[in-house]
Amino acid sequence: MMLSTIIFLPLVGAAVLVFGRPAPRAARALWLATTVVDLVLLLVLTAGYRTPGPGGLAFAERTAWIPSAGVSYHVGVDGLSLPMLLVTDVLFVACAVWALRESDRVPRLGALFLALQTTCLGLFSAQDLILFFLFFDLSIVAMYAVIAGWGHADHRRSALQFFLYTFLGSLALLVGFIGLYLGADPHTFDIPALVAQAQGGATLGGGLVLGAILLGLAIKTPVVPFHTWLPPAHTDAPAIGSAILAGVLLKMGTYGFLRVAMPLLPDAWRSWAWAILVVGLVSVLYGALVALAQTNLKRMIAYTSVNHLGYVVLAVGAAGLVAPDTAAARQIAITGAVTQMVSHGLITGALFLLAGTLYDRAGTYEMDRFGGLARTAPRYTALFAVGALASLGLPGLSGFVAEFQIFTGSIAATWVAALALAGILLTAALFLSAFHRMFTGRDGPDTRGFADLTGPELAAAGPLLVLSLALGLVPGPLLGVIRPFAESVITALGG
Repeated sequence: MMLSTIIFLPLVGAAVLVFGRPAPRAARALWLATTVVDLVLLLVLTAGYRTPGPGGLAFAERTAWIPSAGVSYHVGVDGLSLPMLLVTDVLFVACAVWALRESDRVPRLGALFLALQTTCLGLFSAQDLILFFLFFDLSIVAMYAVIAGWGHADHRRSALQFFLYTFLGSLALLVGFIGLYLGADPHTFDIPALVAQAQGGATLGGGLVLGAILLGLAIKTPVVPFHTWLPPAHTDAPAIGSAILAGVLLKMGTYGFLRVAMPLLPDAWRSWAWAILVVGLVSVLYGALVALAQTNLKRMIAYTSVNHLGYVVLAVGAAGLVAPDTAAARQIAITGAVTQMVSHGLITGALFLLAGTLYDRAGTYEMDRFGGLARTAPRYTALFAVGALASLGLPGLSGFVAEFQIFTGSIAATWVAALALAGILLTAALFLSAFHRMFTGRDGPDTRGFADLTGPELAAAGPLLVLSLALGLVPGPLLGVIRPFAESVITALGG
């Protein structure tokens, strides 16, 4: 029951905040304590993690839920879910630390974030398609409430746009899941059982089933052209809302590619591989080019998410290009894709928290209003510089480890991936331009009196970047956890 305790402990904390109605100070303490205890329990679980056999799970728990329809409460951990569980809990702890600055409506905000934490942990542990769908949908509702209730500017409109887009995606996902269920013999929603059928030669669905699943996951990721909900949602969300949206919720899309679409529909995935590869390439280049044109820091970071997750889509597309002599390269691409999901969560989570300080201090994200910050806010400058360098893929930081593997594996499979190298140059240009605007030159209108990072702000964003540095310097443990899962995906694809 350890895994279920980790999943639902935040929900228990949320219930205490809702029904106990503690004072703001006690609510902040309870919120932080719940996330920290949950992370400690997950670290204890991680210490006992042993790589399962092919197709196996560690710490699996299963209980019949709707047996007549082949639905069960089935959760478990493998080399894909464990890194995502860890980055999820780390980011929620960072947001709870950041919220120590908050004074208004803390019990309700804390309850929403703790409930959202349960949905994220549940989805990354789910081994049943209906359970996956349930947590997927509940995360949409919780994030809608965060943006609508605690955002700024045109936040209600942005929240509604976010909800409608992503809820439409969830409906498409449900249609695809029902298609998988109908294609199975015996009928089941259990993911390991469906994987076993697919590897045994069963055809669980064709292009239409994969198309429905890809549509739902593409909106969530998001990839071009399904990305238009993302910039306004990020821009108008509170800082901690943006950090979780980018760092965790967007990964539900890329996680679904690896957990569901690729192993359950290998034939259809191979047929669609070139189209997926091109969509990834377009997202990489488009996201970087549009980010380069932004003057609003938060919108710029939002578009870099389109760019960085485009690399993940590029990698999973390349992995579907079956050739006997590229199996090893495709395995490297998958390992890089999962590493990118972890790296992007840490780096972009930190950058969105740092962007939030601009609005807190001056009520704007316009970069040109903050020239010369290096003189007045050295701690802020240092953390932003590390985040920018990590995001552009500087060696020694986690972004380099992820992108190096993605390009190594993808270029070996197709020359098209080489075109995506231009995305790295564009990312470097946009972050260097942003740094020049905000931190050098003459003081901007909002620079004078700009307060440097407070203790909670430094304690929230700093460790995320320290972890990015640690993964950049010592990536072996993370890669060792991911690699067996990557090998199992390539085996499922026929490599």
